[in-house]
Amino acid sequence: MSDFLYKLKRVKLSDYLQIWKLPVSIIPAAFYKLINKDLWIICEDANEARDNGYWMFKYIRENHPEQNCVYAIKKASPDYHKVHELGKTVEYGSLNHWIQYLASSKKISSQKAGNPNAAIFYALEVFGILKDKRVFLQHGITINDAKWLYYSTTKMTRFICGAFPEFEYIKEKFGYPEGNVKYTGFCRFDRLHDYKADENLILIMPTWREWIADEDYRLQEYEGTTDIPKTNYFVQWTEFLHDPKIQELAEKYKVKFIFFPHRNMQKYQEYFPKSTEYLQVAFNSDYDIQDLMKRASLMITDYSSVCFDFFYMKKPLIFYQFDYEQFRKGQYGQGAFDYKNNGFAHSYEKKEDVFKELEEYIQNHFKVSEEYLEEHQKQFTIYDDHNCERVYDVIKEL
Repeated sequence: MSDFLYKLKRVKLSDYLQIWKLPVSIIPAAFYKLINKDLWIICEDANEARDNGYWMFKYIRENHPEQNCVYAIKKASPDYHKVHELGKTVEYGSLNHWIQYLASSKKISSQKAGNPNAAIFYALEVFGILKDKRVFLQHGITINDAKWLYYSTTKMTRFICGAFPEFEYIKEKFGYPEGNVKYTGFCRFDRLHDYKADENLILIMPTWREWIADEDYRLQEYEGTTDIPKTNYFVQWTEFLHDPKIQELAEKYKVKFIFFPHRNMQKYQEYFPKSTEYLQVAFNSDYDIQDLMKRASLMITDYSSVCFDFFYMKKPLIFYQFDYEQFRKGQYGQGAFDYKNNGFAHSYEKKEDVFKELEEYIQNHFKVSEEYLEEHQKQFTIYDDHNCERVYDVIKEL
């Protein structure tokens, strides 16, 4: 009951104002379904097409054009035109989106929700009112104990995994029926085999902080402040990016740094440091994340699961975790993956230790260890560019 009340408290007025679309959509959806057999609706975040959803849609349009599918995205998105050129699109959240979502036989998304209205469809789908076939492509490897992804809170028909230990962990821990969890590799991994790294580029890419990004009562509980720039996250990353070692390494080894904050933190652009000659502060409107990762030779992150994309490409990583206990308490509990004890990246609480290992990697031309390569084989027992094909087959079998 407490969990339900917590979710109810987070329902916004705008969600209630959307309820009228449900009864209005039902009859048109029934007719739409009659003339659009086996319609697949695909999406990511409302404003993006650069993750597993986009690569799945692109694969289908190029390899199975006979499959009836549509991509839901905002027309104002910078990614809209590249999707529209591939095939049919629908305005995310529109009445037409509601109609096509209800009419579709398969709902495919890299986000947990992936529907026109998260609050309303959560009630319809999780409580069994709307019985549909939903495929969760994931936004990143599940490396923590993500209780909101348990079967009891998603009722997902298929849960796609990108790494083998992740697959075993979710299958055992998350309560999905036998056969619901599949290890195929991520769709976006198909594009991580063909790249040319720039030995001069270092990518700094921290994840978000839920208690800051959500801007709710937990901010005061965890940090004792409502002044965003004074939160530990912003203080620590600002000090890291302003550290003289950045300029020293850039001048000594001719390297350049790109700082790319998580999309949930990018609404705070004004609080991040400004770009310098040695450090480019980048946002979604400027760069594509996958292109950045393919170009970079080394990644510094804190807890972002995107580290596994970098690991997939056999590139070196460093974890900078100045708030480990706070992160575990306030955001993600310990899962199968251990940041502090793994075969491919060291974890540090002090920026001085990060810079020290970074310089060692630069001097060694970013070469990884044998232990790293052994861990890679354990994580990615499937390692090829046929991930989209396997995911397509899983969906087609439903």
